[in-house]
Amino acid sequence: MIEIDNKTKFQPDEALLLKIASKYTKKNIELIVTDNAEIQKLNKAYRGIDKATDVLSFPYEKMKNAPLGTIVISVDKVEEVAENLGHTPDEEFTLLFIHGLLHLLGYDHEVDNGEMRREEEKLIRALALPNSLIVRSEEV
Repeated sequence: MIEIDNKTKFQPDEALLLKIASKYTKKNIELIVTDNAEIQKLNKAYRGIDKATDVLSFPYEKMKNAPLGTIVISVDKVEEVAENLGHTPDEEFTLLFIHGLLHLLGYDHEVDNGEMRREEEKLIRALALPNSLIVRSEEV
């Protein structure tokens, strides 16, 4: 189950997100949909970075019956990136959800040997989505 705390007017495709999540886990996931101002506060408080970001992931302790964790997505970033790259906000939101989910599952593209990138690519091909965060950052 995905518990959504939506603080915006954007309506994510809950059925698609649940379909994606259920491929990887039966644990509950909290999804917070917010704006740049709130995600900037969280980014500063938890990562020491005083700027807005697109997605944050907060995995929970691995305990029986505990939720997997929380994913926070900034709709401001979703809309900005979608417009700049020429795809839909729904596609960008889904990409960010996938990215956040993989982090909750323990993947870390900053230190792994491409495992997270390969897993993202497998999913985005299956869903016919545009390039993922990792692929875009490697193209720059």
